[in-house]
Amino acid sequence: METVLVNSPPRRALQRLYETPTLLRLGGMLPADAQVLEVGCGAGYGTELILRRFAAARVDAIDLDPTMITRARRRLSAYGNRVRLATGDMTDLRTALDAEDDSYDAVFDFAIVHHVPDWRAALAEIVRVLKPGGRFYFDEVTAAALASRAYRWLFDHPTEDRFTAGEFVAELERQGLQVGSRWRSRIYGHYLLGVAQRPCIDGARQ
Repeated sequence: METVLVNSPPRRALQRLYETPTLLRLGGMLPADAQVLEVGCGAGYGTELILRRFAAARVDAIDLDPTMITRARRRLSAYGNRVRLATGDMTDLRTALDAEDDSYDAVFDFAIVHHVPDWRAALAEIVRVLKPGGRFYFDEVTAAALASRAYRWLFDHPTEDRFTAGEFVAELERQGLQVGSRWRSRIYGHYLLGVAQRPCIDGARQ
């Protein structure tokens, strides 16, 4: 059921018409020649938005489900070597993508971290691969939404250690990213959108 809904026209419209503009307002466009990672890419719709709306030069995208990677490969075939797709776990990007420290100018999370039981480890891996000055664009579902009747009936999520919007932002800052006021909580705290940045080194320009 969740796979159907995530790939449905209403979900894609929400991502295109609301989530993407909000993230652009909070974090701006990507720098020229940006190397980007998307975690949990699904069928590649978000990847295409990153390429087209955020002007990424190149996107590496991973998903745990090989079926989704196959779908994404079909959708993104026209982008050629600007896209690299891999099946893998976002808590181990070295295995999935051979990703070293400080590899990416930006990382995008279109509502996938809340699926990861050890979500703090997932965030730590994102922080590890971000370059100094790099940005983490996040769009997440919080514990408040996951506790609602609709989510309990329709979806399967980890039941322990869920995060609120405030807890997610606090963990990003605890791990060294800067969020400040660049986040928004929506629908009684059910949804969270924002942009965090890894501090630059020695005052280098952002």
